[in-house]
Amino acid sequence: MDIRILPSNIANMIAAGEVVQRPASVVKELMENAVDAGADQVTVVIQDAGRTLIQVIDNGCGMSPDQAVLCFERHATSKLQSAEDLHNILTFGFRGEALASIAAVSEVTLKTRREEDELGCQVDYADSQHLATREIASPRGANFSVRNLFYNVPARRKFLKSDNVEFKHIVTEFTHVALTRPDVGFTLTHNGKDVYVLRPAKSLKFRIQDMLGANVANDVVDVHTRTSVVEVTGYIGRPEAARKGLGNQYFFVNGRYFRSPYLHKAVMKAYENLIPEGVTPTYFIYLEIDPQSIDVNIHPTKTEIKFEDDSVIFQIIFACIKEALGKNSFGSSIDFDREGVPEIPAFGKNFEEFRTIGEPAALGDPTFNPFDNDGFPSEVQAFENAFVSGDSVSARSGKSDLFGDDSTPMERGFQQPQFHGFMEKRDDYGKLFEDRFTPGKSVILLQGKYILTAARSGLMAVNVTRAMERILYDRFLSALSRSNHVTQTALFPVTVQVGVENMYLFAEHSQMLADLGFDIAPFGTDTIVVNGVPEGYSAEAGKVQVMVEDLVRLLSEDHSSLPELMTANLASKFAGLGARSCDNLTNPAEAQRLIDNLFACENPEYTNEGRRVISIIPMEEIDRKF
Repeated sequence: MDIRILPSNIANMIAAGEVVQRPASVVKELMENAVDAGADQVTVVIQDAGRTLIQVIDNGCGMSPDQAVLCFERHATSKLQSAEDLHNILTFGFRGEALASIAAVSEVTLKTRREEDELGCQVDYADSQHLATREIASPRGANFSVRNLFYNVPARRKFLKSDNVEFKHIVTEFTHVALTRPDVGFTLTHNGKDVYVLRPAKSLKFRIQDMLGANVANDVVDVHTRTSVVEVTGYIGRPEAARKGLGNQYFFVNGRYFRSPYLHKAVMKAYENLIPEGVTPTYFIYLEIDPQSIDVNIHPTKTEIKFEDDSVIFQIIFACIKEALGKNSFGSSIDFDREGVPEIPAFGKNFEEFRTIGEPAALGDPTFNPFDNDGFPSEVQAFENAFVSGDSVSARSGKSDLFGDDSTPMERGFQQPQFHGFMEKRDDYGKLFEDRFTPGKSVILLQGKYILTAARSGLMAVNVTRAMERILYDRFLSALSRSNHVTQTALFPVTVQVGVENMYLFAEHSQMLADLGFDIAPFGTDTIVVNGVPEGYSAEAGKVQVMVEDLVRLLSEDHSSLPELMTANLASKFAGLGARSCDNLTNPAEAQRLIDNLFACENPEYTNEGRRVISIIPMEEIDRKF
C-alpha cells in the first residue's frame, strides 16, 4: 500500500476532532481569541444550542484582509515567534489550530476591521476552502459567524446531545472565560433571548455575583497569599454552604481556566472535619506563577496544566485555605474579638478582693403555688401531672421523684389536686399516645432505621430506607409508564437558585418531572419554584434544596437509551433520591402504613437493585440467646 500525504481539508477535519468536540468548543475558542485581541466587550449569539449559528462579536484590534485569510490556515498564529515563546505563554491561544479546525467542519464568515482602516473585509470559508473575500463597512473588531456546525461530518452531528444539554456546556465555557476577565463585558444570547448581560465589574466578587447570584457571592470569603513560588488569590465558600456534587469549583492559572483533580484534593483536605462527607465547597482559586514553571501545551483544549512541582503548589493551596478558614473562625466558635466587651476579672492571686461580691438575690413570690385550684380546673391539673409522669394517676402512690427528693407534693406545701370525674376523660386523651407508651405493641420502631414486628416463624425486621425505595420505585415506574402520579402540594412553595445553565434541564424534562409528581415552574432566569413534590417526599425547605441539587445531577446525565431501559433507570434513580429525602418515621402508626404499602408491592423482599428489605430472625435463634 502506497504512503501519501492527506489532503489539507481531510487533515483539518481529523484535527478538528480534538479541538472542536461540540458547539461549546467553538464558543470557547472564539471568546478566548476575542479577549486576546484586547476587546472590552464580547457578545455571543447562539441559535439552536449552536447547531444553526454561533456568532461571537468583539471590539478588539481587528485584522487586515491578508491576516483575515491567513488566520484560517493551520498553525497560523500571532502569539508565537520562536520556540522560546512556548515557555512564556500568557495568552489564551497560541497553537493556531482553532480557526482552521472550525472552518473544516462548518461554514464560517468573518467580518473584521482595524482602527486605522477605513473599510473592513468579509472572508467566507467552508470545508477548509477559502470561498471569497470582499470589502465591506464594518465596526472595529471581529465578527465570527459559524453556521451549520458538523454539516459535513454527519456522524459527529448525529451524536450531539439535546439542545438543553449542549447549551449547558456553552454556558459552562462562557462562565470560564467571563470569570477570568471581570474587566471585560460579556453578553450571551440564545434564540433571541438574553441569558447574560455582564457589564465590566469592579472586582471578581462583583463578577461572581452577576454570574452566579448573590447567594453564592455572600457565602464566600477571600483568600490571599504570596510566596516565592506562586501567588494565590480568590474566594472560598463557607463550610455550611457546601453542597452535593461538583459545581462552582474553579482553578485558574495566569488567567486561564484549568482542571486539576490533584489540587482539588488540596482544597478538600483543608475542609476536612468542617463539611460532611459527600459535599463539595465552592471555590474560585487564582494562581499567578512564572509561565516558565508550567506547561499549558499538553492538550488541544488547553485545560490541563503541568506544573514544575505540583506537590509544592498542593501544600501552598492547602495552607492558604486552611489559614482563611481559621481567620474566619469556621473551625471554632470562639470569638477573640474583645473590642467593646467589658472586662471580666480573672480570679487568681487577687481573688480576696472579690470576696465581698455576694450571689444575686432571687426575685419572686415564695408563696406562689402553680398548682393552686384558683383559676384552674382540677381536671387540667390532673391531666398535666399524669402526662408528665407518664403513669396513670391512680397508680401513683408513695413518693414522687419528680422533685428530686423523697417528699410528696403535700409535704412540700403543694395542694393535692382533686380529680372528681376526670379519670374517664383521661383515658380518651391517652389513646393519642397509646402506641408510643404502651408496652407489647405489635410494631416497634428501632432508632428510626428499622421496624420490628412479629412473624409466624420469629421476628421480622424491615429496613425503613430500603422499604421506602421499593415503594417509590413501583410508584415511579407506574407513573412514568402511565403518567399516573400523585403530587403533594407544598404549604409554602420553595424557591431554589439553580443557575442559568440548569434552567434548560428543567425545561427539557418538565413533562417527565410532572409525570413523576413534581410541580416545578421557572421563576426568573436562574431560579425555579417548587410548588409540589411526589407523595412520600418531604416538602421541608432544606430537604427540597437537597432534592433539587440531586435532580440537577440526575438530569445532567444523558438519557438516550431505549425507552424501556430509560424508564426503569429513571424510576430507580428517583426512588433512591426519594428514599433519602423522606422524613424519618416518628411513631408506630407511620411504621404500620409503611409496612402495608410495602406488602402491596410486587416484590416487597428486595429493592429493585436486589438489596434485601426484609429479614426474618427465626425463633430458634432468639431462643439460643437465652
